[in-house]
Amino acid sequence: MGKVLLMAVALMLVIEGVLPFLAPHLWRDMFRRIVAMTDGQIRFFGLSSMLLGLLLLYIAA
Repeated sequence: MGKVLLMAVALMLVIEGVLPFLAPHLWRDMFRRIVAMTDGQIRFFGLSSMLLGLLLLYIAA
């Protein structure tokens, strides 16, 4: 279980690092837009991401 969790975190870090590495100007612009969002919008985005992740885990398992 620990090894799988470590691999999942490592993969998340790799995926999250792709955009700032390949297109830092797009990443910076996206970050500015996120900072300008209200708390409710950020929460909705977070909830949507979690639900999509759970759905993908359900499909993969």
